[in-house]
Parts: sequence; C-alpha cells; structure tokens
Amino acid sequence: MPGKSKSKGGKNQRRKKSQNEEKRELEFKDDGQEYAQVLRMLGNGRCEVQCFDGVKRLAHIRGKMRKKVWVQISDIVLVGLRDFQDAKCDIILKYNADEARNLKAYGELPDTAKLGAAAGGIEEEEEDETPFDFDDI
Repeated sequence: MPGKSKSKGGKNQRRKKSQNEEKRELEFKDDGQEYAQVLRMLGNGRCEVQCFDGVKRLAHIRGKMRKKVWVQISDIVLVGLRDFQDAKCDIILKYNADEARNLKAYGELPDTAKLGAAAGGIEEEEEDETPFDFDDI
C-alpha cells in the first residue's frame, strides 16, 4: 500500500535512542533487594544470577524491562528478593559499567566482584594447568 509507514525505525529513531541514555541518579539497594551478577541466560526472560549475599538464584526480567533493556552475561543488576521463594528473584534494574564502578567505589559491591570480566568465577584455564604434555604423545 502506498503511503507513510507508521512503524518506528530508521536512522532518526536510532539517533533518538542513543541520546536518551542520559545521566541518571545512582540507585542503591533497599530492604528486600540485593545486587547480583548475571551468570547465564536461560531464555524466556529468565537468567541465573549470583547474588552478592552468596546465593545463586533464578532471576526473572520484569515486564517493564523486557525488550527495552538488554541484560547480558556478567552484567551487574539490582534484584528484588521474594519473601515466599528464596531461590527466585526479579531483576529490577540493570547498571551500566560506570554505575557498577561507582557502586564498587562506594563499597556497595564486594571487592571480589569482577566487573565486565568473565561471569562470576568462571575463568578460562591457563596452558600450565594441562594434565599432559603434547611432546609425550
């Protein structure tokens, strides 16, 4: 059909999106909330997170954030804990890299938190740790 398309897209729309990322006030955790790092994505708006209180939980990305804020592995997020289910939580907010560094500087995140590195403790093996030597074969 000829005529003007009503869909959102194109160069100007992308430009508006990138300008929309303004400075927002740093949000700290309240009662019933905890900081966490995303370990792996499970699909269907869910992911496994390592909370900084030492518990691994199944996190659900809330509907307001779905398809608007993209959560990835090793992101620092703020989760809302559930009173009735300790093993599950809801992702409320995703911190960008600068905000995560500020949280660590303020002492909110522990020193063991790896920002922007491999997800929570999953590190690649070094060459020295191989149990055999290729020269022997």
